[in-house]
Amino acid sequence: MKLVTGIVASLVIGSLSFGAFAAKELQRDEAKKMNLTKVGDVSTSDKTAPMDAKKELSEKADKLGGTYYVITSGTKNEKDIRATAEVFK
Repeated sequence: MKLVTGIVASLVIGSLSFGAFAAKELQRDEAKKMNLTKVGDVSTSDKTAPMDAKKELSEKADKLGGTYYVITSGTKNEKDIRATAEVFK
């Protein structure tokens, strides 16, 4: 059930469109092909609106010095989303 919730949250987050960010979202297979170096993990705050989750992950990835991030999980609770991502450079 958590996997389904994570996939749904990832799709919701992935479907949102934002302007240019410093850190770019990648799919896991893209990151593996690029042979990137992992620099850490980031997560959204506990109460993040769906339209702000992707932006928050990107900003936090940038602060870690990352160029890319891969969403690893997400949960949706009514109006809020919590997501985590691995950060790469």
